Amino acid sequence: MTVTADMLRTSPAETGFDEAALARCIDACLACAQACTACADACLGEESVAELRSCITSNLACADVCTATAAVLSRQVGYNAEVTRALLTACAAACRHCGEECAQHADMHDHCGLCADACRACEQACAALLAG
Repeated sequence: MTVTADMLRTSPAETGFDEAALARCIDACLACAQACTACADACLGEESVAELRSCITSNLACADVCTATAAVLSRQVGYNAEVTRALLTACAAACRHCGEECAQHADMHDHCGLCADACRACEQACAALLAG
């Protein structure tokens, strides 16, 4: 069990979601935010930084959206379904866009390949939570 799952389990509030799926989504959002932040930083260190501007911008936007989504999903007291669905939809879209952008550079930059994988995992976790 993760700390996320433990915290959700101990909350007195109803989560509005399957707790295991919610914990997986929060963890995927946090992992994706970290991967995107690190990828943007690595892109800035590359010789071809000018060619990676779009990737860096996508990384930073995705990291911000994932961080916000994880934070809102972690707050279950006063749960707001409309806001949560909107954030999950936005997060999945940001992850899809960033994952596609990073995948274009994955053959030249390993960090972009790893980031694309994290983005795909987060997109899937958000979609699964929305579908549940």
